[in-house]
Amino acid sequence: MTIAIVGAGLGGLALARVLHVHGIEAVVYERESSRRARGQGGMLDIHSGQQALREAGLIDQFFLIARREGQDMRLLEPDGTLLLQEDTPEDAPLARPEVDRADLRDLLLNSLPEHTVRWGHAFESADNGVLRFTDGGSASYDLLVGADGANSRVRALLTDARPAHIGQNIIELSISDIDRTYPDLAAMVGRGNYWVLGNGQSLAAQRNGDGRVRIGLSFYNTPGDWFATKGIPFDDPAAARARLIELFDGWDARFTALIAASDDTIVPRALTALPAGLTWPSNPTVTLLGDAAHLMPPVGEGANMALLDGAQLALALAAHPDDYASAIEEYEREMFERTTAAAQQSTAVQELLTSPDASRRMLEFFQPDRRRANAAT
Repeated sequence: MTIAIVGAGLGGLALARVLHVHGIEAVVYERESSRRARGQGGMLDIHSGQQALREAGLIDQFFLIARREGQDMRLLEPDGTLLLQEDTPEDAPLARPEVDRADLRDLLLNSLPEHTVRWGHAFESADNGVLRFTDGGSASYDLLVGADGANSRVRALLTDARPAHIGQNIIELSISDIDRTYPDLAAMVGRGNYWVLGNGQSLAAQRNGDGRVRIGLSFYNTPGDWFATKGIPFDDPAAARARLIELFDGWDARFTALIAASDDTIVPRALTALPAGLTWPSNPTVTLLGDAAHLMPPVGEGANMALLDGAQLALALAAHPDDYASAIEEYEREMFERTTAAAQQSTAVQELLTSPDASRRMLEFFQPDRRRANAAT
């Protein structure tokens, strides 16, 4: 049978790889023109997703590209108060290592036979076993898997659900080669994650494996049209940085120095999510994985769930090679239960971030013993 996967993200590639391990070939259709057509974002915290990489036979290679020191954490308040500093020992287990998304994607791509991924194929529609692409081309399929992300077009074949704004708007910045260009800021951020929370806003800085620090400025409890109302001139990077510094008025100067030091790539994003617990009637010819199936607040679960989706679907198909309907039902049953729990947890963390005392509540989240002690008193 012909398995067509729409989308060469982590979930779609994990599916193709685990299928290949079990002697089942699939075709991945990706709208991007090549693997280098666009940047792949920053670091990922891979924990439960390691199981998928084991099923893919790639766990040892993953550990070679993962960053143990990326598990470091610093949590601060806007006035500069340090609430938490966790530095990872050199012999610590790789329980939640950080890895560059691009490196992880390359690991999966390199593990697949040549021509598994068909670049430059943008999905337009599908019916009666025929895929149609925006360039007028077509291809046949017996099973179609939508791995095409938050704005999935395959999703409409199964459900009318659409992502909704979650009340968070984020602006992404970066500082290249920070150890050379801004050594003082590099020392402040450290080797992993640096997080400042308060006043309905946050500044998250994250060390990447290429020496870059990525910065996310989040604004909580804000509407979907927030960017249009705040007068941030994104077409003028210098003026945009100045306006962003104004929006963090009253924060310690060390934090706004990160904004001032950032380069001219400034990307606004209005964050959305699907309803937690979304399901649909099983269809033996179409299913979904990753953000196409369960887009959730970005607090560290999305990539892990996508990897597990791909592996679990492949294992179900391998277990029922002559009965795709049963394989899809088995996969979706497990996926719905697992990702509903992850989405609910992600939503709970999102609610912590939007609370008036976000920094203190996040401190308790990261230190359960402190949370239990506070509850006892």
